[in-house]
Amino acid sequence: MIGIDGCLKRIMDIPGARSVTLVDGASGLAIAADGRHELVNEHEDAAATTDVVRAVLACPALSSGGDGDDVTEIIVCGTRGYHLLNLLNGDFDGRLFVHVLFDEDAGNLAMARFQLHAILDELAEGAHES
Repeated sequence: MIGIDGCLKRIMDIPGARSVTLVDGASGLAIAADGRHELVNEHEDAAATTDVVRAVLACPALSSGGDGDDVTEIIVCGTRGYHLLNLLNGDFDGRLFVHVLFDEDAGNLAMARFQLHAILDELAEGAHES
C-alpha cells in the first residue's frame, strides 16, 4: 500500500518531473506537494489548476458523448514543458487530482503518462482497502 508521501516521491522519480501537487478539487486547496514550485507556490498552483479542471469538466464539447465518459486527464503542453492533471476516482465534489509539471528536455510525455497512471492506480487501490 502506498501513502500520499510515497506517492508524491514516486511521481517525482519519473524522469523530467519538476513538481507535483495533490489538490482537493472541491476547495481548490493543496493537500500535499513536492518538487520545485518555481513560478507559483503549491497553493497558487492548486487554486489555478482547480479553475482549469472545473472549466474542462463544465464544457460539454470536451466530452466524447457516451454515458459514463468522464474526463480523467488533462494535458497542457508548452514550449519548455508539459503539465499532466490526473483526476482520481470519484465525483468532482471532493474529488482529488494531481498536477505534475514535467521538463520537456528531460521528460517523455508517453512514459510519464504511463508511469503516473500506474502510481495513481496503486494509490487508489490503497484508498479502497482502507
